[in-house]
Amino acid sequence: MKSPKRILALAVLSAACAVSLQAHADQCRLPPAPSKIPDGSTASQQEMITAMETIKQYNNDVQTYLKCLDFEARQNQLSPGDQTSLHNAAVDQLSHVAGQFNEQVRSFKSKHG
Repeated sequence: MKSPKRILALAVLSAACAVSLQAHADQCRLPPAPSKIPDGSTASQQEMITAMETIKQYNNDVQTYLKCLDFEARQNQLSPGDQTSLHNAAVDQLSHVAGQFNEQVRSFKSKHG
């Protein structure tokens, strides 16, 4: 028969593992895309600079997300097919946002020389 101390220790260990897994799962969340990209034909230079900084941070966040997916796949917590799908979706979203921003940068530059 197991002692109450041993059962309590196992319960505490199980709870700690569950919290650790939940914390890890929270790390692999696709960051939200920037909600607004300024209109380059009407935006100020400061608005464009702020948007550029936001896009750079978004890019860094997506790169962190992709590393997290790689880690989960190496730990067999994510199937290769799921990893590929999630990776491709994140890269596609990032490319779309970057394309929209670049379009507005071109518009801004054509207006401001």
